Amino acid sequence: MPEVIRQLPENVANQIAAGEVIQRPASAVKELMENAVDAGASRIDVRVLDAGRTLIHVMDNGVGMVEADAKRCFDRHATSKITSADDLFTIVSKGFRGEALASIASIAHVELKTRHTSDECGTQLNMEGGALAQETLVAMEVGTQIAVRHLFFNVPARRNFLKSDAVEMRHVIDEFHRVALAHEAIYFTLTHNDSELFDLRPSTLRKRVIGVFGSKYDERLVPVEESTDVLGVKGFVGKPAFARRTRGEQFLFVNQRFVKHGLIHRTIMNAYEGLLPPGQYPLYVLFLTIDPARLDVNIHPTKTEIKFDEDQHIQSLLLPSIRRGLGKHAVAPSLDFDQESSLNIAPLPKDRVVAEPVVQVNTDYNPFQSKAASGESSGGSSGGGLRPGRGQMDAWKSLYEKAWQPEGEVGPVAHEEHAMQSSASGEVGAQLEAGDEVVVKQRPLFQLQTKYIVTATKSGLLVIDQHRAHQRILYEELVRQLEPEGAPAATQQLLFPAAIDLNAADQLFVLQSRDWLAKFGLLVAEHDDGVEVQGMPLEADTTPESLIQAILEERAAEVAGVSREERVAARLAASMAVRVGKALKPEEMVDLVDRLFGCSTPALDPFGRTVIVNFESNELEQRFR
Repeated sequence: MPEVIRQLPENVANQIAAGEVIQRPASAVKELMENAVDAGASRIDVRVLDAGRTLIHVMDNGVGMVEADAKRCFDRHATSKITSADDLFTIVSKGFRGEALASIASIAHVELKTRHTSDECGTQLNMEGGALAQETLVAMEVGTQIAVRHLFFNVPARRNFLKSDAVEMRHVIDEFHRVALAHEAIYFTLTHNDSELFDLRPSTLRKRVIGVFGSKYDERLVPVEESTDVLGVKGFVGKPAFARRTRGEQFLFVNQRFVKHGLIHRTIMNAYEGLLPPGQYPLYVLFLTIDPARLDVNIHPTKTEIKFDEDQHIQSLLLPSIRRGLGKHAVAPSLDFDQESSLNIAPLPKDRVVAEPVVQVNTDYNPFQSKAASGESSGGSSGGGLRPGRGQMDAWKSLYEKAWQPEGEVGPVAHEEHAMQSSASGEVGAQLEAGDEVVVKQRPLFQLQTKYIVTATKSGLLVIDQHRAHQRILYEELVRQLEPEGAPAATQQLLFPAAIDLNAADQLFVLQSRDWLAKFGLLVAEHDDGVEVQGMPLEADTTPESLIQAILEERAAEVAGVSREERVAARLAASMAVRVGKALKPEEMVDLVDRLFGCSTPALDPFGRTVIVNFESNELEQRFR
């Protein structure tokens, strides 16, 4: 029987390892920055071109390497961090596996320049596909410079799986944030395509968080600090009022290492119980300090997952620490036990006579009589405040004839007897033009709890969620603007453009999207510390800040089969739609229903939630049995 098991070549083994360690350009940025931190650098400069596809250049002023170490660092499992298995339980450095540089060198062109403090000149090595191509001496300052060019040049399948530059750059910025937040005493810079995104000078932790996320975050931070013999907790959590519907601003560090831990995340979310509605995620930047012997960091190739010896003990210490921090800053509800339990009511004057309350009743009020029937003016224009879509009247007319028109009537105008009955039951008469024909429709419409529009049909009762219905209408109108033949949406120019402060990552995302945002009617321009909103969609009944926030909530989201433009359109529609609690005029309700049934999918909002609930007549009859 022939032998089938063979030893893999070293370059193939390194490429396999690279699939675990280096998944995208951001992975290489993370590994190189962490190596620079371990080298004792006080300044780290990161420069990338084309989101890291073309170049990743990391420069530091650490201790550097001698010539022999420079050659050996590209060997697999070559590391200066540990010497024995026992060291795995006392790890305080970022890296220790010795796989990062070997993996990067096997799938890219790497140029290493390094000089140790004991050498007069530095060493330059050029690696191509894991093999040493050139070695020379070079004059340079003490430290290390690594340039990674043409990542995945020999693994085209992996390169084809990379996303757009905007998405890949977002991942690079995320990794930069994680390293920069953990080391506020180090000077960090990040440059993309010769444009400086971050210039973070050494500072306090609070100033570092503000430098990363923007000055507006200063008011959002609540400090948390607690120390015990087992665990130290330090950092900041966000105020509930500034929580987002998407994740991305949650940073947990254990011994200055960024990690992901499901149990600790749930513990932090439990601290906000009663303060946040479901689906909201607060900001937190928390640092846990624990004895390295009490945790295991060697359970994942990228070192982002760890295992604690005592999960429950850490949970029991972390939860009250966060709640105490929220309580100290009057964010969490608290009880004042020094306050008297009785009501503070001032005594009445002795000579005052208390009169018996009188109930005022309007005997002329008829709840079944509408303003239209009583001859009162509705006080609004016939078009309503929701700007009707004139091109959808034919679709509504067909639906009306099938569902709302009384049986036996085929003409556009109802009989006089039916009109009298409609008037008595609160039906609204709306005249809508369909070409040159004026169609008078008698439909029972009323608003329930300033949230639902209720109408009767031949088969039963229809209940429409006004907020979700308007979301569906606006969403389809926005998506139509993205089509090649679609004209840009109407824009309302702002008399005073609104300047909105954003951090570098959010600013980059919005500016890269402004071409297709203009099709939605949202005009943005670059501003010193963020963006400037110069125009808003004509139908937007909200603030520029709310629209920008809705866009940023989709910055980190990735949904298969749904483009980023469509996701942003859905968020914008949700931000612009008529709110729950707004009283609608009769003509506005007619307009909203008309436009809803002109949509391609009127039964669902852009997020797949139910818009229309139909109660059949037999369901109603069963309730009266």
